[in-house]
Amino acid sequence: MARGVHNGRSYGAFLFDMDGTILSSIAAAERVWAAWARKFDLDVETFLPTIHGVRARETISGLGIPGIDLEAEIEALTLAEMDDVEGIEAIAGAAELLVSLPPKRWAIVTSAPRALAARRLEAAGIPFPPLMVAGEDVENGKPAPDCFLLAARTLGQRPEDCLVFEDAIAGIQAADAAGMSVAVITATHRHRLDTWHPTVAGYDSLVATCDERGHLVISEAAGARIAELGV
Repeated sequence: MARGVHNGRSYGAFLFDMDGTILSSIAAAERVWAAWARKFDLDVETFLPTIHGVRARETISGLGIPGIDLEAEIEALTLAEMDDVEGIEAIAGAAELLVSLPPKRWAIVTSAPRALAARRLEAAGIPFPPLMVAGEDVENGKPAPDCFLLAARTLGQRPEDCLVFEDAIAGIQAADAAGMSVAVITATHRHRLDTWHPTVAGYDSLVATCDERGHLVISEAAGARIAELGV
């Protein structure tokens, strides 16, 4: 772990990105998007790094492809991604950490459509969360802060009292713009990410507890078993 994940600081809520943060879906997503890119004669190797952490809407719109039916392409991509869940699995320790958290104190905040998110969570063996903010729930996707601000507001928490777990640049930028703390999960990273935020490979060595005020605390406890929280 680099520089510790805000060890000892307390929070009102934890907000988790999904793809690349609590589960690994890179191979499946890139299979689908590579096929889509070839249909439009895009350079697949250059294109694929741009799809992670943002909604399909922003990805496709940013390409400026003339005459494209944006809604039809989004729908087709979503259906293709829902059909391809081979190799999707939970990040080490993620499921155990999530089920230990108080239900009204955490959320999944994803750029994926809700139906696709549910499909991938099921494939990874992660229970559906008590609160999910999905791609269709906000007008502006990451790197805009809308999704994280909506999650905090729904949970009744101030943005500055939230800790965001993210893996992608767009998500980190969204959390920064929302005024939230960030922990970067690097389990699926192929290259070193240049960030001043604390980083951690996975959740195996993290333990979540409640302090005397009932606030959440995340800390490193190598080999520790994550305790069930009772608030």
